[in-house]
Amino acid sequence: MSNKFILLRLALAFTIFFFVFPTPSSGNTGFAEKPSELDRPKKYLYVAVPGIRNYLGYGGHGVLVFDIESGHRFVKRIPMRGYAANGKPSNVKGIAVSIPLNSLFISTLEGVQRLDLKTETLVWERAYEGGADRMSISPDGMTMYLPSLEKDFWNVINCETGDRIATIPVHERAHNTIYGPSGFYAYLADINSPYLHVADTRLHEVTRKIGPFSHGIRPFTINSEESLVFVNVNERLGFEVGDLQTGEVLAKIQVEGWDKGPVRRHGNPSHGIGLTPDESEIWICDGHNMRLHLFQAFPPYQQLTTIPLQDMPGWITFSLDGRFAYPSSGEVIDVETRKVLHLLQDEHHNYVASEKMIELHLLNGEVQAAGDQFGLGRKLTISQE
Repeated sequence: MSNKFILLRLALAFTIFFFVFPTPSSGNTGFAEKPSELDRPKKYLYVAVPGIRNYLGYGGHGVLVFDIESGHRFVKRIPMRGYAANGKPSNVKGIAVSIPLNSLFISTLEGVQRLDLKTETLVWERAYEGGADRMSISPDGMTMYLPSLEKDFWNVINCETGDRIATIPVHERAHNTIYGPSGFYAYLADINSPYLHVADTRLHEVTRKIGPFSHGIRPFTINSEESLVFVNVNERLGFEVGDLQTGEVLAKIQVEGWDKGPVRRHGNPSHGIGLTPDESEIWICDGHNMRLHLFQAFPPYQQLTTIPLQDMPGWITFSLDGRFAYPSSGEVIDVETRKVLHLLQDEHHNYVASEKMIELHLLNGEVQAAGDQFGLGRKLTISQE
């Protein structure tokens, strides 16, 4: 073989190598770079327990983390505090997140804990006069509206320090709270009042009321435009609809075909209501019949179907993308097909149930996006994406 032929072969080989395996450069190589899995946030469901009263048989004590994209596989348990005076874990009452502070907040009967999500260490724990119930945090992550434990006021809390900023008197039994997505209003439900109280968050004062509804308000949810509220009320197996702008009650919807019967917890037939993120459906809990009932989220609010559950539901929320429904009875439900996909289980394969859970998207321990413990409408956000 001649030297000329050998040189020609070598030149051809080098040419093929550099076209197939281009060297790194600051310019365009002609090949699209595939993003690394490490560069994309992971989606997790954070579940606080004991999240059904103080029952440790539904997952024990702490925050349980599940990998949403891996079949809701159990990942880890984060130890928490929140003990009652007798030394036993206290009832978890609420769960919320501040993205700017990269912190998870857990309320119990007595107070609130702030957990740093990167280090998974406790930043502070504060007890508050009058106790604590299901709180909500402002969109900017810096202010918390914290109801007392069924007393006649809400506390306004600085999320960074835990200090109280203001106190807002309302009626008799403060309970559920939603901080509106606009950041301008907080919606305050008092169990003993048929009115939903609306606080101006710039003044920390109640400035208007919605209603009266037919009874005291229990769980509720709002749409993303803050124009409609959907409420559970005492004594009704169903829900009612209010106009957040005019204050009028627009509709009273009863579940058809099912008796409301007695319930083991919460004292009312429907405790738990969620609006699918696209705002097309309302899902409500039925404690006596251990079911979810589904309705259209627009007039005439047609009843669509029902889904049987393994235990009594007392709460419902959804994944940010609207794919999954999470009733407090522990199922993971495919929203489109209505099928139960999984049951949440802890590290010991024990059944997990809680009324306090939230979706977090994390990248290197930093929160990139967060859901909410309430099944809130997100149509406005979806349309802007």
